[in-house]
Amino acid sequence: MNSPINKLAGGRYSVGQMIGTGGMADVYQGLDTRLNREVAIKVLRRDLAKDPAFVARFKKEALAAGGLNHPGIVAVYDSGEENDSPFIVMELVSGVTLRQLMQSTQISQHKSLEIIKGILQALDYSHNKGIVHRDVKPGNIMITDSGDIKVMDFGIARATDDIGATMTSTWNVVGTAQYLSPEQATGEVADGRSDLYSLGCVMYELLTGRPPFTGDTPVSVAYQHVSAQVTPASQIKPGLDVNIDRLLEVVLAKDPAHRYQDAMAMLADLEHVIKGEPVTTKIKKVIPRRRVITGSIVVISLLALLTFGYFATSPNGATVKVPNVVGLTEDEARALLKNFNVNIEKAPDAKIPINRVASQLPLATSDVSAGSSVTLTISEGPGNTTVPVGLIGLSLEDARYKLTSAGLLISQTIAVDSDQAPGVVISINPIPGTTITAGSGVVLEIASGNVQVPSLVGLNEIGAKTVLTQAGFLIREITAFDPSKPVGEILAQAPEGGATKTIGSIVTITINKN
Repeated sequence: MNSPINKLAGGRYSVGQMIGTGGMADVYQGLDTRLNREVAIKVLRRDLAKDPAFVARFKKEALAAGGLNHPGIVAVYDSGEENDSPFIVMELVSGVTLRQLMQSTQISQHKSLEIIKGILQALDYSHNKGIVHRDVKPGNIMITDSGDIKVMDFGIARATDDIGATMTSTWNVVGTAQYLSPEQATGEVADGRSDLYSLGCVMYELLTGRPPFTGDTPVSVAYQHVSAQVTPASQIKPGLDVNIDRLLEVVLAKDPAHRYQDAMAMLADLEHVIKGEPVTTKIKKVIPRRRVITGSIVVISLLALLTFGYFATSPNGATVKVPNVVGLTEDEARALLKNFNVNIEKAPDAKIPINRVASQLPLATSDVSAGSSVTLTISEGPGNTTVPVGLIGLSLEDARYKLTSAGLLISQTIAVDSDQAPGVVISINPIPGTTITAGSGVVLEIASGNVQVPSLVGLNEIGAKTVLTQAGFLIREITAFDPSKPVGEILAQAPEGGATKTIGSIVTITINKN
């Protein structure tokens, strides 16, 4: 995709092809013609450039990261505004994000710890400069082609003396739910210890293949960060060093006072773990502070998040249905999703034509808040793909989306007895990391459990598929034609609505098509 702009800053920067996109900005490859240096240029999306709140946040990113000069942090060289489009000129990094690496390969324990070490060194520097990142997650960590670690995207970073940087700010975006610190989830001020908590979540996922908390909605995940106990990593991944459990117990403490108080303290213990030495930090008993910690107040706080922008609810709290954009081009999909925050991923797909939407999350017809995020996976056409890692421990619905995003299908589920919740993925075949043809099917073993089949007759095709997917069933479809019924309506189903079946089993729907 070519840039809508060719030159910036009076012609100093030549803008090339788009190399990345996110919820707030598009990133282009560029050239600093004055210094003859390749750069990355982040341009605030035009639909957001009219919003003073987003413009202010974007400019704060340049100010926050512009003063940071560290080999572990993606450098910001320049910033400006042209034709009402703010932009940031950054170091061009060749490599992959940690998220991409985690999806494509199994990372060893030693490599995982070295990655965390590199991130800690960068955070120690930024914290000493008075800058808290506030959105530490795998998608904001780059692994360069030479193996170096670089932290990027200080888009919601704040100076530590910015006491207004809490959840109550109407434009504040505070991070990704799976890596959100308890204090961010309840609207309190985040500091360096909040970044360490988020890094602890990343470390937990690197070592076990799953985040410490998962859930059906961002709110349910945020609630767990505030109130639920973390399962020790060694129970998820047997054989892990007990010292890793002890380190994670400290960094994932609910109360910041009971965590490592700075990055160097955590780094010291991490060095002990890497060397196979005992962790020396004394683990304090976590006694919750007198803050927003009771169930009723937590609910109020999480509802406040919905009101004040993290989950991007419309001002009146109304919900809207997500339109179906599968099969459309990115531009066509964005036009239909103009009231949503669109994130783009790409993956091979054997069935969906190249540059068309292969899948979306949330599913079409889902009820969500206006302005919330929709992730689209754009087809790269036929080709090979990799069975993603990190499926074990996910719900069937989450695993299905992760596989779909990689261009794969679930061909069969096998329910097995387990102490896990019904539908949780226990094993995958082929094994994660295997390279196979896009469009292929994988077999999942899932924890057994019975669920009720929803009633589908009379629903439209998209609605029925959404309901079945969310209920944990696989779908088989056949067609028939009844001229007295609308095209696309469900004419029949088997098993019938109300029947009790094993989660992950197949429900056949008959769709009215001419």
